[in-house]
Amino acid sequence: MSLSKRVSFWSVEEVLEWVQDQYPTHMSTLQKAIIKHAISGRALLRLKDHHLELLGVEDEEQQQEILQDILLLRVQEEINELNDLCSECFSS
Repeated sequence: MSLSKRVSFWSVEEVLEWVQDQYPTHMSTLQKAIIKHAISGRALLRLKDHHLELLGVEDEEQQQEILQDILLLRVQEEINELNDLCSECFSS
């Protein structure tokens, strides 16, 4: 999935697409939880290990893998925000 759109603006459908790309073998558990709880991109960025457990991801290794990928998304989001700020500063 392309990260051309900021993660914080992802819809539930786009989160589902990302999960499908990242974790095709765990999709059924995650898909139900994402739809049930309407996990948007903004909510995805805020997920912690206890949230994953509540969403049905009980395996600690899988939780860590997902949290690492979410951390990468957070970093990308921060970079995008900084780029936006810099471009606003230079265009003024």
